[in-house]
Amino acid sequence: MDRHSHQRTRFTRRRTRRNQRNSLQRQADQCLVLRLAHRNPDIRPGQHGRNISRYNASARSETLGPDAIEGRVSRIAVSFGKQRYRVLIGKGLLKRLGAIVRKQLPRNACAIVTDSNVAPLFADRDNKSLISTGFRPTLITIPAGEKSKTLEQAEAICDQMISAGLDRQSFVIGLGGGVIGDISGFVAAIYHRGIPHVQIPTTLLAMVDSSIGGKTGVNTRDGKNLIGAVHHPTLVIDDIDLLKTLPRREFNQGFAEIIKHAVIADAKMLRMLQSWQAGEAPALQRLIKRNIEIKSKIVAKDERDRTGQRALLNFGHTVGHAIERAGGYRKFLHGEALSLGIVCACAISIKRAGLPPEQRDAIVRLLARFELSTCLPKNFPRKKIFDALKFDKKFEGGKVRFVVTPKIGSARLSKDVTLDDIRDAIEAL
Repeated sequence: MDRHSHQRTRFTRRRTRRNQRNSLQRQADQCLVLRLAHRNPDIRPGQHGRNISRYNASARSETLGPDAIEGRVSRIAVSFGKQRYRVLIGKGLLKRLGAIVRKQLPRNACAIVTDSNVAPLFADRDNKSLISTGFRPTLITIPAGEKSKTLEQAEAICDQMISAGLDRQSFVIGLGGGVIGDISGFVAAIYHRGIPHVQIPTTLLAMVDSSIGGKTGVNTRDGKNLIGAVHHPTLVIDDIDLLKTLPRREFNQGFAEIIKHAVIADAKMLRMLQSWQAGEAPALQRLIKRNIEIKSKIVAKDERDRTGQRALLNFGHTVGHAIERAGGYRKFLHGEALSLGIVCACAISIKRAGLPPEQRDAIVRLLARFELSTCLPKNFPRKKIFDALKFDKKFEGGKVRFVVTPKIGSARLSKDVTLDDIRDAIEAL
């Protein structure tokens, strides 16, 4: 065979393999469209080029591997000005933790900050994975719960890092839920004036919300997150296998943030949630991905919360944080308190933004579908909630920066909401 014939043969083989791959991809896409069509009447076979992108792709993300339950990893490139980092979403990622982190960070010494609930489940395995790839990890375990999110606890973590000899060439890994993400990120922001932070969220709520955006902080006696810094992670690893260990109540609270994102930015996602079926791993992975895309897009427009765009993410949080505080951070999980805050925000939106009552009812039904609180116990002191509002960061100069929704899929800041409006909404819970 002459040289030209050999080249033609190789070219033909490559073209055949490419055509086979394209055919398999079209079949996978069509199957995905049919699955989404089953859950969402707005999606029809033959329209996947337009509709499927809302759930399965974005200009700033890529999917690696086959579209299957096993082995699929989604990678999202998040960019906030000069700050850029990756979010990995998939199954079994922590089995390769050391190798994944090594690709991003050439440093060796690190602190793994976790809590007393998570440490027995994952800390030992993660520690060994890091050691096997040349890292020198120091495990720091703090008591689980919101009560640990204090300046005193942050100082204690710093003291342990100093004792372990960690310097400015080290980094911090936060392994846990929202509390761990917040306090480990805060420690990374202040230790040696800032060192890298790797987020490994272990709850659905942390995956879709608190691990994205760079907000870190601790609470004081007067309120949540009153002391903090914006310090973006270097890497976020969302291993959805970790969610299997969550109690049902803890898992469901993550849907409060997901529903919030749907209300303020994605009406189609809200309709999809109305027919959500538990146990669909690929669908859950796509849902996490879509929520990260929504939040990162909003944060990118207003990273430092100066124009009001980022404030839209506070929908439901004004009253939600006050309910958490009034309950002593024990009565309600964050997602449960947020759910109640969303109910209040919807009631105020009917009055001040023209939200159709039937849309409010649809939102409340969806919250209830995920077993989230939509009303307070009759004996819960409503006055304590209203008293807690004065410590909220969203009150500036005596005025309320209140987020309302005129219709599902959009939100805006309102200057018309009064304290009486908020009091009436709380009393109606």
